[in-house]
Amino acid sequence: MSDVLLSVEGIAKRYGGVQAVKDLSFDLKQGEILGLLGPNGAGKTTAFNMIAGFVAPDAGRIMLQGRDITGKRPWEVCKAGLARTFQLSRPFGGMSTRENLIVGGLVKGNDRKRSLTNADDLLAFLNMTALADTDADNLTAFERRKLELGRALSTEPTLLLMDEVVAGATPQEAMTMVGLIRQLRHRGVTVLIIEHVMKVIMGLSDRVIVMHLGGLIANGLPADVVAQPDVLKAYFGDDYVDAGV
Repeated sequence: MSDVLLSVEGIAKRYGGVQAVKDLSFDLKQGEILGLLGPNGAGKTTAFNMIAGFVAPDAGRIMLQGRDITGKRPWEVCKAGLARTFQLSRPFGGMSTRENLIVGGLVKGNDRKRSLTNADDLLAFLNMTALADTDADNLTAFERRKLELGRALSTEPTLLLMDEVVAGATPQEAMTMVGLIRQLRHRGVTVLIIEHVMKVIMGLSDRVIVMHLGGLIANGLPADVVAQPDVLKAYFGDDYVDAGV
């Protein structure tokens, strides 16, 4: 099991009378792109928040590279090698694109020269070198989305959690983002991604897991998982499956 990067073991979270996540367990291997699917309200974002340290689980354990990060604060989880992107990109306004990336690079130390070098490398990777000195407030929505990815990568993570990275993107922008994500494994980054655009998740993921009503209902190859009756029922309802549509 030495190739297991992330191990989620029976985590759970309740908000009042709502069991948002219950007994969720799965592993993520080094270099893998794992897609997390599920209808609205399935518990996907709550699971992300627990893994990334924004919410403490009520039960269970989260291991990253053999280290217990359960209940650690977001900055502690980040220093351990895990970064995440958010659905809504909020760069530091009044700072340039390059400066936004430099700030992220200072998470693990105060080596400004290294942070600047890494920032310029990421600008090239994101095809944003021409925007290096542009105020982040003046970027387009998709450029901000790419900057959000860059800021996460600037912390030099081993694991990246990505939340609906193509939401609101044009087809061409979505293709660009998919291309960037595919290159991440060559940068030594493993990916766990939530995405509602089925074509994107099916084309990207080596494996997918599916949540419904807070629990895990499927885990396997994309083509196999999306054909499972439990998954079809979660998305389309019992009538759809019973009718053999």
